[in-house]
Amino acid sequence: MTIAAQTDASRNTVKKYLAAFKASSFTFEEIDALNDKELEDLFGKSKEHPPTSRMQSMQRCFPQVDKELKRTGVNRYMLWEAYRKEFPDGYQYSQFCFYYNQWKARVNPTMHMDHKAGDKLYVDFAGEKLSYTDKDTGEVIAVEVFVAILGASQLTYVEAVMSQQKEDFIAACENTLHFIGGVPAAIVPDNLKAAVTKSSRYEPTLNETFEDFADHYGTTILPARAYRPRDKALVEGAVKIIYTKIYAPINRVTYHSLKELNTGIWEALETHNSQLLKGRNYSRRLQFEEIERHTLMPLPVLLYQFKKHFYAKVIKNGHVNLGPDKHYYSVPYRFIGKRVKLLYSRTIVEIYSNYERIALHKRAKNPYGYTTDKDHMATTHRFVTDWTPDKFLDWAASIHEDVRLYILKILDRKQHPEQAYKSCLGVLGFAKKAGNERLTMACQRALSYGIHNYKTIQTILENKMDGYEESMFADELPMPNHDNIRGKDYYK
Repeated sequence: MTIAAQTDASRNTVKKYLAAFKASSFTFEEIDALNDKELEDLFGKSKEHPPTSRMQSMQRCFPQVDKELKRTGVNRYMLWEAYRKEFPDGYQYSQFCFYYNQWKARVNPTMHMDHKAGDKLYVDFAGEKLSYTDKDTGEVIAVEVFVAILGASQLTYVEAVMSQQKEDFIAACENTLHFIGGVPAAIVPDNLKAAVTKSSRYEPTLNETFEDFADHYGTTILPARAYRPRDKALVEGAVKIIYTKIYAPINRVTYHSLKELNTGIWEALETHNSQLLKGRNYSRRLQFEEIERHTLMPLPVLLYQFKKHFYAKVIKNGHVNLGPDKHYYSVPYRFIGKRVKLLYSRTIVEIYSNYERIALHKRAKNPYGYTTDKDHMATTHRFVTDWTPDKFLDWAASIHEDVRLYILKILDRKQHPEQAYKSCLGVLGFAKKAGNERLTMACQRALSYGIHNYKTIQTILENKMDGYEESMFADELPMPNHDNIRGKDYYK
């Protein structure tokens, strides 16, 4: 007790050192002459004993325990109960957890986060580039290397791309989803410019196109927090591993295209994913197939179509011009004069105003053409878009056959039917003002002169047909052909 008080140590510690001193058979003078290293060897380290069969039985369970903990809803207590059911004389729960933590720290000392199956996919670019050699010029072309890893199974995907721009980044992410055959609940990128427009600890601003890609696949983007290494430790660890497993064999071969390079990468990648994990009796691929594949959401039927954007002002006719194609698309007429944003892919064009999608069209590339949705137009404009030659002819025929014949002459005279639409509308409009009978007689008289336009009918009706006044058309109309005139009432 006196020694414990003087050394500020516990009585048990003092007893342990005294027991070690007596067991050593050394005298005090001999102990006093030892250096620090020799003292540590004598008193500091306990003798290591081989693990008991009871301990060995429990340790053999730990790889399966580690795998099962990645399943949703599974916890340590449930697995300990299963362990005790198989080994009734096994360790208690607290000791089970203690030894499991020791085993996990020894097997994978850098792994501090528990990942649930189907939860997160981590993506990043490797710091070191790969390259291929142009066969024709001999130029060595450096390329970026995209790396993705699933949190639970650690299944890894690697692909060489030309740049870190969003087109290549999103295409690589999409290839990853098809490689794993499903969609995780979230994608975790580092703060890449292709993924995050403005980083923030609490609410980063995502790249609009990358967010649209995530919406298409029904997943969420969770950017890694700046200066938080644990958020991206898994993918950074994967990058270090692929330097050895993939870069080393790839750098021994000369490739002549990006396609050839990726073929070599994927061959080495398959070997890496099929290799047993350290301290475990299963590989990344086996773990993925067993615990994670079925937890992923299904892939959509269609691939994502990368969209570009273009800003333009809606012109007075309710259309907006997509500059790269020089093609016009309609928007609701209330947006006339406003500046809008066009997001376009290979097949569709979406038009937005203040983050609201106001129009959706199939993409058409014929220059100076118009794609119009009738619902976008005001009532009067919608009526104009419904004009067709057949509509005017049917309207005219409902008044009289001679009116239909006159309208047909107007349509035939113009180079394009639309040039005659206003004339037809004007002539047929006289039916309300002058009546069907008077319009019919005016068309009969105009047909006899061989002049087919709105002005001729207007002139005839304004003179009220009070008699045939040859002087009215003396300078511009031919003499009437009486053989074509129908009815004696014409000259009344």
